[in-house]
Amino acid sequence: MYLSMVVPCFNEEHGLQRLRDALVEALAGHVREYEVILVDDGSTDRTLSEARRLSEQDPRFRYVSLSRNFGKEPAMLCGLRHARGSRVAVLDADLQHPPGLLPRMLVLLDTGYDQVVARRGRSGEGAWRTALSRIYYRLARRALDVRLHDGAGDFRVLSRRAVDALLSLPEHHRFSKGLFAWIGFETGQITYRNVPRETGESRWRLSALVDHGFDGLISFNDTPLRPAIYLGPVIAGLAGSLACRRQPGMAGLLALGGVQVFLLGVLGEYLGRSCAESRRRPHYLVKECGPIRAQLPDGHRSQTAELVS
Repeated sequence: MYLSMVVPCFNEEHGLQRLRDALVEALAGHVREYEVILVDDGSTDRTLSEARRLSEQDPRFRYVSLSRNFGKEPAMLCGLRHARGSRVAVLDADLQHPPGLLPRMLVLLDTGYDQVVARRGRSGEGAWRTALSRIYYRLARRALDVRLHDGAGDFRVLSRRAVDALLSLPEHHRFSKGLFAWIGFETGQITYRNVPRETGESRWRLSALVDHGFDGLISFNDTPLRPAIYLGPVIAGLAGSLACRRQPGMAGLLALGGVQVFLLGVLGEYLGRSCAESRRRPHYLVKECGPIRAQLPDGHRSQTAELVS
């Protein structure tokens, strides 16, 4: 079965050749027909030039260049839309998603799963990042109506049915971890040890990780709005108690004001996202698309998901 691999890229000029070599080595003897879709997410270095070069040298490598930096989620969506295979893998360009795991993941997928996820261990990670991740996933399990697993990211292999299900979801603010879990289907897992980057520096700083986590909680459900229902009566009762004791206190006023500001901020986030959805702007714009040199094998037809509205 034909395999498509989607690789979002941002300023990865020094790593694309290593990625190509690692993929070719990992798939040799395991997968005969495949394509690699490099999605250049508005890089400011020579990533696009490297993608063009790889495409010219190896017809199995294709590239799509976006008009600017739209973010990893739109770049991933773009790659999924361009994928032609009956099996689709998603992985990063920095080799922190080891290509050597793909054969194992494909074998597991072919046993009847629609998704196979590679869960990353926390060994070698900073203590503060590990602690924040554990806190976040505990919070997510309580707040979201789907289950997120610690260490399960975007590195996975999907059946065509799962890909078509993902592409049928129209929302603008996409949180792939949640969407992967929301579509359901049978999901298998393998685990691997954390792998450091071989080139460059990660763009995932603490502030970016916090923003991404907050986006997931806000974009994927309306649970954060519910505290207002419970806090309202509690605050009213507390205010009444303080009034009866004639101890209003500045601290109490500041606390009430802080709660109000927090809830207004949450509400504002939802209103802003609703406004963005109503504009119906495209998720991304394509600046350049490389030619398709590798054709699908004769008689190959991608499976189509049977979606129930």
